[in-house]
Amino acid sequence: MKKLYFIAMLCVAYISSAQTLSYNDLGTLFSKESINGTARYNAMSGAFGALGGDLSSVDTNPAGAAVFLKSEFAVSLNIRNIETTSNFYNTNELVENDYSNLSQAGGVFVFNTHQNSNWTNFAIGFNYSIANDFENFWFASGNSGYAPITDFYDSDPVIYGNSDGQYAENYTDGRNNKYSFTFASQYDNDLYVGLSINTYDLEFYQSSLIDEYNSDGNGNIFDVSQTQELLTYGDGYSFSLGFISKPTDNIRFGLAYQSPVWYTLSEEFIEFDVTIFENDLNITNEFSIGDTYSGINGFDYELRTPSKLTGSFAFIFEKQGLISLDYIYKNYSNIKLSNSNFSQENIAFNNDLESTGQLRLGTEWRFDNLSLRGGYHIEKSPFKDALDSDNLEGFSLGAGYKFRAGKFDVSYQKSSNTSSYNFYPQYNQINSTKLNFDQSLFTATLILNI
Repeated sequence: MKKLYFIAMLCVAYISSAQTLSYNDLGTLFSKESINGTARYNAMSGAFGALGGDLSSVDTNPAGAAVFLKSEFAVSLNIRNIETTSNFYNTNELVENDYSNLSQAGGVFVFNTHQNSNWTNFAIGFNYSIANDFENFWFASGNSGYAPITDFYDSDPVIYGNSDGQYAENYTDGRNNKYSFTFASQYDNDLYVGLSINTYDLEFYQSSLIDEYNSDGNGNIFDVSQTQELLTYGDGYSFSLGFISKPTDNIRFGLAYQSPVWYTLSEEFIEFDVTIFENDLNITNEFSIGDTYSGINGFDYELRTPSKLTGSFAFIFEKQGLISLDYIYKNYSNIKLSNSNFSQENIAFNNDLESTGQLRLGTEWRFDNLSLRGGYHIEKSPFKDALDSDNLEGFSLGAGYKFRAGKFDVSYQKSSNTSSYNFYPQYNQINSTKLNFDQSLFTATLILNI
């Protein structure tokens, strides 16, 4: 009995290092915003910084609200398909999931000003969008050849020095919802200005499972399993300022600044469900393992994300079509955690992360009431040691039809990137799991004139 209790406590110590995401990983994750808006916006890969006239364009450049000629309301639904392939010591596992969301909803109200004023119209807008969708599930299995749990002693030694394999699951859920309140106006006929106040409602949940299979080479086996759960939630705020210039009838320039997002976050962490098998017998039932349940550990902290600067250009082919280009600059090394001792994490942000560029290219061509659209986007990974495949890259397609009361748009986006996940951060002998993400996003938007 004494030996079994000692084994249990040692196993708990072995797997008690966090399997869930670290504060550095969370800070980087919460600093990202995806291309997720109206179908027209998505179809052009979000390249709307110099165009405006679309509710999701306000997320890129708030001056775009002043481009609207009349008031309208828009609502968007999407279906997201994500295929995740894991590779752990040459063993591949594929998981495919589908998720659906109300991804965007909002409206803009346009008011004409006095004819004697240089400010020709004024717009007030509100838009809801999903800045980041965290929902996904994948698992990995393989054999590292290294057995972290090796030997336990009583009167006779038992050495579990052979690794028979590892298995891990990772489930994440939650969203980062963004709410933008925009005020914009047009000056004369060639300048648009706008200001947005943005609030965020963030919730992130992660459940992580590790199974470890070891043996002594003589028929004796020793298996350990543990689950950890992390819940992070809170809210944040930021502001955006933007300009669109129209030097000629065909050329548009855009410039926008989004401040850092200041988050106030809370977390709840649970470590539980340690299960130990020795020679296929569940020995956890033979003694008390109350100490293996950590209880709910609560913690509050603050996060500041990096600011964002967007430069945009568009060329308008009169009423036939357009080409638009956005470049977004963001310095991830400016992420900062506070309200506790985060000195090591903040040093890691500065040492491991760097500034990134994101390129968005979009086009639209009109044929009477029908519009056809396409786009391309690439976003560099913020990690200094990242592979080229870690960059997020993709394309988009879409179409829209204009009718008397409004418009109906559809889009398809395809993107992919690679990443890695380390379930054993305390053991340098075990490699990270390599991950490949392939995501497809179908979006439909109904726009009604008000």
